[in-house]
Amino acid sequence: MAGKAEALAELLDRDPRVWRGRRPAAWRAPVIPSGHAALDAALPGGGWPAGALTEIVAPLQGIGELRLLLPLMRRIAGDGRRLVWVAPPFEPYAPALVQAGVEIGRMLVVSVADRRRDLGWALELLLRHPETGLVLAWPRTLPPSAWRRLQLAAAESGALGMLFSDGAAGGTAAALRLSLEVCEAGLELRILKARGGFGGARVRLML
Repeated sequence: MAGKAEALAELLDRDPRVWRGRRPAAWRAPVIPSGHAALDAALPGGGWPAGALTEIVAPLQGIGELRLLLPLMRRIAGDGRRLVWVAPPFEPYAPALVQAGVEIGRMLVVSVADRRRDLGWALELLLRHPETGLVLAWPRTLPPSAWRRLQLAAAESGALGMLFSDGAAGGTAAALRLSLEVCEAGLELRILKARGGFGGARVRLML
C-alpha cells in the first residue's frame, strides 16, 4: 500500500496542472522570465507561466502595465513569434515600442466589431495559432466557460495570454492573477493566485 501511495504522489508532483495545496519542491511547468528579478523571485518557477493565461487586474489604464510587459514583448518578438494586441483601448505607439527594443515587424493589432460577440472567439483562434507567442487583450466581461476555453487554447500552442481586467469577474481560470497599484517607487504587484504556489505575495517594481 505504501508503494502505491508513493507512486501516486510522484505522479501528482510530475503533473504541473495538479495543485496539491502546497508549493512543490521544484516547479516544473514552463515559464518565461519576466525581466524583473524581484517578480521572478516571487513567481512559481521564476517567470510568467507559458502556455497559460495571466490576468492583470488594474484599477486604471496607463499606470505602467505595459512597461511591466516590455521585457516579455522584446523576448517574444526576438524569438520570432508573433505579438498580438486584441482590441486595445488605445492604439499602440510604434515609435515608443521601437525605442524600447520591441521588434514591431512581429506585431499584429486586431480589432473586433462586436466585443461581446467576437472577442472570445478571436482570442481563442489567436491563442491556438502556432506562430502566436503573446496575446494582449482587454476583455470587459468574459464568462467562466470562455476563460476555460482560452486557457486550453494557450496550453495547446504554448502561447502566453495577458488579459487586463478590472477584477469585477472575480475568480477566473487564469493560471496567474495579479493586481497592480501605483506606489511611490512605481508599481506594487500583488499575486492573487498562482498555479503551483500561493497568493498574497507583494512585489514593488521601479519602472
